[in-house]
Amino acid sequence: MSTILITGGSRGIGAAAVELFAQKGHRVVFLYEKNHEAARAVSEKTGALGICCDVADGEAVRNAFAQIGPVDVLICNAGTVHYGLMSQMSEESWDRIFAVNVKGIYHCVNAAMAGFLQKHAGCIITVSSMWGQVGASCEAAYSATKGAVISLTKALAQELGPSGIRVNCVAPGVIPTDMCANVDPEILEQMAQDAPLGRNGTPRDVAEAMEYFVNASYVTGQVLGVNGGYVL
Repeated sequence: MSTILITGGSRGIGAAAVELFAQKGHRVVFLYEKNHEAARAVSEKTGALGICCDVADGEAVRNAFAQIGPVDVLICNAGTVHYGLMSQMSEESWDRIFAVNVKGIYHCVNAAMAGFLQKHAGCIITVSSMWGQVGASCEAAYSATKGAVISLTKALAQELGPSGIRVNCVAPGVIPTDMCANVDPEILEQMAQDAPLGRNGTPRDVAEAMEYFVNASYVTGQVLGVNGGYVL
């Protein structure tokens, strides 16, 4: 079985992915930033190894990969969000969201690259958002980072394809997780009703889309919307 590294694996979508791939018999390692209690719970439930690591810190990422060794699949799921008018957003907050959501992928892909190139094989899955496809009011920075993730995915798919490395992206819709904690429940319910499937998604829905990309050996450079048809 494969060695799968998942960033942001202690909560929400990341935790669901850890659980799914562990159930399939893979060796799963996940990175998390600071929630030790949640990480411990995921490890105890799945047997996966959790490593505390801020993906925005290049040295920390390289140290984590030194502990893990070569990986077969890299899932770049770590992310952060900011709600509010861009005019009221601090430059520090703007820089932080780009450091995690975009530069974190840069750090992780570069750390995984030597192992991928040695095997002439590899699978990278990035996590964008439907807001990276269409934008969202009061989420300008988040939308911008997730749009960047889509462009980065497509560029890397072309760059790394000749080396046998596939790069794909999942773009979740409304998935009630910690990131939705500040969203009015009535708004979440209205968005569920507006989706053609009539519901919001679950972390497991996104994890299953990731599993598809892991197994789809002739698919690269693609963005798979997991949004119930909210964005078509």
